[in-house]
Amino acid sequence: MNYLAHAVLAGNDPALIVGGVVGDWIKGPLPGTLPSDLARGVALHRAIDSHAETHPAFQRSRNRVAADRRRYAGVLVDIFYDHLLARDWAQLRPVPLEHFCAAVYRHIDARLLDLPEQTHPAMRLMASEDWLHSYADLAGIADVLYRMAHRARQPNPLAGGEQAFAVDAAGFAEDFAWWYADAQRFVSQWA
Repeated sequence: MNYLAHAVLAGNDPALIVGGVVGDWIKGPLPGTLPSDLARGVALHRAIDSHAETHPAFQRSRNRVAADRRRYAGVLVDIFYDHLLARDWAQLRPVPLEHFCAAVYRHIDARLLDLPEQTHPAMRLMASEDWLHSYADLAGIADVLYRMAHRARQPNPLAGGEQAFAVDAAGFAEDFAWWYADAQRFVSQWA
């Protein structure tokens, strides 16, 4: 769900970026047809997810989510962290957010035919609706959560989940800053 964070943490390697962004769409064993450089990007995505799930800051953020949404707290926190990354982009990254997002979409487009066919619609939709850039505004997060809630097979409390962020935005921002710094160190050691 946190596509922007995965793209940023992948560094400057286009294959790691593409693999990092598509990672949530490839479940289970990696397809044998996936080129090794993209497989490495998916592996990095999975390593970052594992690191996040066990990180104290991420756990603290999960606990900030009210009990009625706690089952989906991990998903919400992923999205909140992408929002914080996009919102505070100018303080964290030298390249304007819109330029970074456009480059990510170009990298994905260049490797689309190397990705499993079932990922193509989502990757095209991501670019056409500019999901990565939309995370900068709380309204964009609200839209993402609304769409996710209605795509799910079971009823869930994701729609309106941006309210959980608004209740303790400063707390989530503090947690994110801690997690993001550690995630950058984690990725540099992983590489």
